[in-house]
Amino acid sequence: MKTLLRFQLNGREVAFEAPPHARLLDVLRDIAGLTGTKEGCGEGECGACTVLVDGRALNSCLFPALEADGRSVVTVEGLASREGGLSELQQAFVDEGGAQCGFCTPGMVMSAAALLAENHSPSDDEIREALVGNLCRCTGYTQIIASIRAAGERIGKAATQ
Repeated sequence: MKTLLRFQLNGREVAFEAPPHARLLDVLRDIAGLTGTKEGCGEGECGACTVLVDGRALNSCLFPALEADGRSVVTVEGLASREGGLSELQQAFVDEGGAQCGFCTPGMVMSAAALLAENHSPSDDEIREALVGNLCRCTGYTQIIASIRAAGERIGKAATQ
């Protein structure tokens, strides 16, 4: 038996049928076809599957899909502009070398997006705290922190113009 889910996905109203035991990660990747969200551990330990639900960074591997009903979900694909260009945050990861192998990048970017939505100029300690649930196997944390700091500066500058 499947259940009908209706929610906002990357700014668009969507409806999907999903099994009652489905994780949000499964709906996003297998039903919606949005493969930017990665499954690393499947246990909420690595953060590769991080998405925003109602603006809050959550592990989609632990989040029951049924709980998304009526809510707003944003994936890494949803950060890009309507024209397909990268967001300031995504571009900063490219410019500052924060992507490394790329597997953790979507989760890092989404955790950073939640942070920067609240604070355009976080300290390095605040950035580290926001990334506490995200693991980078390439040990690219220096570049990741620099990427987030640069994105915050760009976003803050754009907000004051």
